[in-house]
Amino acid sequence: MLLHVIARGKIARSPEAELVARYEKRLTWPVKFTELPETGGRIPEPQTPYKTVLLDERGKDLPSEDLADILGRWRDDGMRECRFILGAADGHSEDERSQADLLLAFGKATWPHLLARAMLAEQLYRATTIIAGHPYHRSG
Repeated sequence: MLLHVIARGKIARSPEAELVARYEKRLTWPVKFTELPETGGRIPEPQTPYKTVLLDERGKDLPSEDLADILGRWRDDGMRECRFILGAADGHSEDERSQADLLLAFGKATWPHLLARAMLAEQLYRATTIIAGHPYHRSG
């Protein structure tokens, strides 16, 4: 299953970009990062069937194991792509929220956009290692 991170705004050269690149290299699942302008731009057509996850402050704050369970289940159900969408500064519309398969939050705090992208890359790496039984994740 392709993990496709779609984010508004450019990450450019930054410490956050280095973190994203570090986890991107470590991921054994296919991964793609797409950057869109703050406004406008077109989200690429998905590989179907697919699931959509919006990073949203109103979303579920899931433990890493639960995110891994969801991704593993979607993969096993034949999903070809899982899209993780980070919105612009004003977040997502109600229509976008209602159409998403999962709203995901990283706690109740508000995170800078670039840091949220780096945190997502790490969580995707962590989830895939949990699924693979790799010792990276230490629970408990």
